[in-house]
Amino acid sequence: QVQLVESGGGLVQAGGSLRLSCAASGRTFSNYDLGWFRQAPGKDREFVATIRWAGGNTYYRDYADSVKGRFTISRDNAKNTVYLQMNSLKPEDTAVYYCAAGVGLGAPRNGPSYAYWGQGTQVTVSS
Repeated sequence: QVQLVESGGGLVQAGGSLRLSCAASGRTFSNYDLGWFRQAPGKDREFVATIRWAGGNTYYRDYADSVKGRFTISRDNAKNTVYLQMNSLKPEDTAVYYCAAGVGLGAPRNGPSYAYWGQGTQVTVSS
């Protein structure tokens, strides 16, 4: 069992930055695939970013088109933590952000592929 706890959300002006963190407990997750998703009011949950284990110390990153070039996903396996650095934030980035974890995902952009989820952290970007 893996428990995920997000932190770092808050209120920021458009153009600003935030860094989200997601701490995992229960198991070492160096070989886990990790993802960030978000859900805005009245909208479906959507994929934001993923960092996938590719064997050894190799990881692949993938981003939604809407955040590419502005957001960066990273991980610190020693701290069992995954991060989402969000720059140049826009009002349309306002949502609850969730981290998720799974092993050997065939479809890392697909939410149901992930076995474990955090409780979410609110990000609000004012115009």
